Order: sequence, then C-alpha cells, then structure tokens
Amino acid sequence: MKKLVIKENMIVGIKGTGIPKPQPNLNTDDILPARFLKEITFSNMGNYVFIDERYKDGKEVKEHPFNDPNYKGANILLAGENFGCGSSREHAPQGLHRFGIDAIVAGESMAEIFWGNCASLGVPGVTVSNEELAKVVDYVTQNPKSQLDIDLKKKMLTYGNQKVKFNIPEGQRESFVTGLWDVVTVLKHYEPRTDAFANKLDYLSFL
Repeated sequence: MKKLVIKENMIVGIKGTGIPKPQPNLNTDDILPARFLKEITFSNMGNYVFIDERYKDGKEVKEHPFNDPNYKGANILLAGENFGCGSSREHAPQGLHRFGIDAIVAGESMAEIFWGNCASLGVPGVTVSNEELAKVVDYVTQNPKSQLDIDLKKKMLTYGNQKVKFNIPEGQRESFVTGLWDVVTVLKHYEPRTDAFANKLDYLSFL
C-alpha cells in the first residue's frame, strides 16, 4: 500500500534563531500559570508564557530571555532536561507556539504528554545530551542572531560550524516529514471515502 503523504503539511525542518531557557524540570505551570486556564480559547496564551518570571512587582524583568531584545523573534527554544513536566494541559505548548516558538531543542528528555501536545501543533521537539545542549546555549548566548537548522530527515541540528545528531520519537518524525501530524487534515483527506462508506450504512440514512 502506498504511504500517505500530505505535501502541503510536510515539516522537514525548522530554521531560525534560538532563545535559551535551559533550566531543568520546568513544568507546565512554570511555562503557563494555571490561573490562565479559565480562558475559553487559546488565542491569548502567547501573552502569558513564563509571565511570573518575566514580570515582578508589575515590572518587566529585562534580563529574562523572553524579554531580552537580543532574542526578539527567536523561534527555536533551547530548553532544559525534562521540559514540560507536570500536568497534561495543552495551554503550555499552545502558549509557546503562539509566542512564536516553532521547535524545541531540550536536554536529554521532554515530558511525554507535553511532547505529544507540541507535535499536534506542528512544533517538533528534539533532544540532545545535556553536554551538547550547554554548547548550543553558549553559542546562542554569544551569537543570538546566528541561525540554527533542525533537519528532521537527517535528525541533525546545525549551529555555526557544528552538527549534532538529535533524538525524536520516530512516529513523530515520520508524521512531520509526511505531513500527517495534523489529524484534522488527515480526516479531511479521507472525507470522500468516509462519506461513501457512511452512505452505505442504513442506520445513517435518517441524518
């Protein structure tokens, strides 16, 4: 059987600048505090990312990487080990995505549910060793406008003149490079076949 590929949805790589946030074990409440979950849409979530760190006593913490003008427009987050642990809330990856994050490079591991929630938004999450992450963070800190390149086909992160192999669950990687990460698009692709089958079912004839 021919493998399904949805070309317009394919994500084979991410390029851009990095924003360093390498503290380990940052949980979903650190990323996006629970008090904002009462909003009924995700539309404003980008405004609340790391808000309790970025603002103290009503004042902006200028040295925070998400406030630092050196990293303005950065779209690749450099995160610490076990990033996104804690609750399974979708709001944290939604907030990062709406802030402008297109991919995450984490040290050693990312929380599994958080990883999956990012993937469903088309945000690849990849991991490298803590030692390699420290090198990338150091490079980005010294060269904040230098481009990073995440190649999902080769599973390779390039920064400066360095190339680093990364890890990503194979199922996720395959979904990105074939364009199947968006389940709504997949359902729409099969809509004619679904409708044809439904029309054969007598008990659906009253709909």
